[in-house]
Amino acid sequence: MEDATLITQFQNETTRTQAFEALVRKYQRRLYGHIRHMVISHADTDDLLQEVFVKVWQHLANFRGEAQLQTWLYRIATNECLSFLRKKRLRFWHPLQEQLTEALESGVYIEGDKVQLALQRALLTLPDKQRLVFNMRYFEELPYEQMSEILGTSVGALKASYHLAVKKIEKHLAQTL
Repeated sequence: MEDATLITQFQNETTRTQAFEALVRKYQRRLYGHIRHMVISHADTDDLLQEVFVKVWQHLANFRGEAQLQTWLYRIATNECLSFLRKKRLRFWHPLQEQLTEALESGVYIEGDKVQLALQRALLTLPDKQRLVFNMRYFEELPYEQMSEILGTSVGALKASYHLAVKKIEKHLAQTL
């Protein structure tokens, strides 16, 4: 179903629930992957995904269509991730990178060979926003223009951030493999 149709149906009281269910089915998998790359833990990802869809339910009627629906959804998910990581960093006594690495290494939902796990560990050494840019470009294959709309950052800054992330990851992998 087209996004415009989903939005129109959501604004109609009689079709709101069905439209929202269709929206969830359409975007749930992509948003799960986006969130999971940032917070690592399956349980945390599920919680955040639920929070994202609660916010979507609360605010979709006011969606003005200035951006694509997917961009708007990614912006909500991204803000939820960054907020979650910020709170987690303040709440626990040991560094967030260690917490995420522990979740990565003990996660029953994490699959991959030695190289994939090494890449994931290297990603955890990046600052949150740089990791976010790398994930969006490398794993989700989002164009820089859409990333710019989601993150409110210029395309040039995103390209530079991605380039720096790649260099840091290459350096980390060279030292560990």
